Amino acid sequence: MDDALTIAVRVKPGASRARVGGRFDGPHGPALVIAVHPPAADGRATEAARRALAAALGIRPAAVSLRTGAASRDKLFLVTPTGPDLVDRLSRLRDGPEPAG
Repeated sequence: MDDALTIAVRVKPGASRARVGGRFDGPHGPALVIAVHPPAADGRATEAARRALAAALGIRPAAVSLRTGAASRDKLFLVTPTGPDLVDRLSRLRDGPEPAG
């Protein structure tokens, strides 16, 4: 699984609208914040977060799977396969754009 990437995510269920972006320093290290509309019940928020992550990274939802954290706001998603610019897109979403220099 050399072409897989594990992404730490902090899910905020019950948001008025879906949003992907921002950083949360959680138990898995720096995590990408994903706000989703569905509540944290019956895995609906997790599924919405999985789909939002895929859309934000520009990949198919089938390429993203939950690795751990089904009942937690702090999750690890596995993305496979990875593309050449996937890490850059993830960094921009989580940490913001590179400062102009």
